Amino acid sequence: MAGALMTDVVMRAEDVHKRFGRLEVLKGVSLDVQQRETVCIIGPSGSGKTTFIRCINHLEKVDGGRITVNGHLIGYRQKGDRLVEDSEKSIARQRTQIGMVFQRFNLFPHKTALENVIEAPVHVLGQSREQATEEGVRLLTRVGLADKTGTYPGKLSGGQQQRVAIARSLAMKPALILFDEPTSALDPEVTGEVLSVMEELAHEGMTMIVVTHEMGFAREAADRVVMMDAGVIIEEGTPEHFFQAPEHERTKQFLSKIL
Repeated sequence: MAGALMTDVVMRAEDVHKRFGRLEVLKGVSLDVQQRETVCIIGPSGSGKTTFIRCINHLEKVDGGRITVNGHLIGYRQKGDRLVEDSEKSIARQRTQIGMVFQRFNLFPHKTALENVIEAPVHVLGQSREQATEEGVRLLTRVGLADKTGTYPGKLSGGQQQRVAIARSLAMKPALILFDEPTSALDPEVTGEVLSVMEELAHEGMTMIVVTHEMGFAREAADRVVMMDAGVIIEEGTPEHFFQAPEHERTKQFLSKIL
């Protein structure tokens, strides 16, 4: 079985294409992410970064290529020599392996912080409410919100809401967490509290793919930085390589504008 051969590759994207109407947003993206690796994806707006990570958990359907997580196809199954879309039930099961933290938190406004965190473990994983609650309190404590378990999202700052969203992702014990510009909707003074939680996760070995404009985070927490432009990956390497000696002209140009 393929999975046994590539146990340390958590996510593999092979030649992924995505179109919206006549606009080709992804033009053949290939990327492997290893277990315990933090990969930051950077690049200008419109380069395909968000579309790519939305394809990883099948929030967007791909038009070509394939994506596997832990050796299993995401969103599709193989039928002869072609891929056919999988059933909703099967896709929902695959998504339990993939956490996603959005720009805009996506919390249930009518549920407390703790209720938001335990919702999926109880209803999707079938955990007992007692077990999920115990774990939920532990996770909220871990992200610095021990005193906010009974608070509704509307009474939390953006940074606190985003930390609840991170705890909610962790509650599913995913193989991989995707972050889509998790600080872009936040005020600068609360951005740091979210980034420090993410940095801790990176150092603890959570497998993460982070689309970000936060170059300080990429420098500190990433094992690898990937630069996307116009729907393709144009350069990848360690943070040292990127911030000290990028090779591609477009990368140099992009970094000179934001550093």
